[in-house]
Amino acid sequence: MKKRLISFDPVAHYSAKILILGSMPGIQSLNAKQYYAHKQNAFWKIMAELTGLNPEAPYTERLDTLIASGIALWDVLNSCEREGSLDNAINLTSIRPNDFRSFFRHHPQLELICFNGSLAERCFMSHVIPTLNHSIPCVRLPSTSPAHATLSLLEKMTTWCTIIEPKLSHTTLDKPFSFSERCDGSAVL
Repeated sequence: MKKRLISFDPVAHYSAKILILGSMPGIQSLNAKQYYAHKQNAFWKIMAELTGLNPEAPYTERLDTLIASGIALWDVLNSCEREGSLDNAINLTSIRPNDFRSFFRHHPQLELICFNGSLAERCFMSHVIPTLNHSIPCVRLPSTSPAHATLSLLEKMTTWCTIIEPKLSHTTLDKPFSFSERCDGSAVL
């Protein structure tokens, strides 16, 4: 029997310009309570290239760097049934999307939505877009998952950097932010 999985809260500052969406965290990420916790996932290596973060730094420091760069993280799915970690194991009839209407209302400066892989894009287009009354440019990027081995790390990195780098914020936030200091359990500011 497939287990119902519940995704994480978004990691986002209200001034975020880029939203990176996965489908649903894998088992290692859910157990670690961290986005992209699987050591072979290329996400943090790619973010290091884009933002200068140390991919081996503590999780909260990596999130701080993403936020300071104008990047928000979330998943398209709030919950689903899946056995294991692979997207192709998700029971498509069990999908419940996150509340993007509220998210977009609280993050009006978003300029770009990037999908980390094809299932995130498909689920967003079929379950979220019909509920929205505005649009933000969207692009599917190659999955950073180790299961997506048709492209090398360099090819993935080149594609991600070409799309995201022009939109990055290289400014200081109007107030200091430390992900590790939030007190209400929410990563959304």
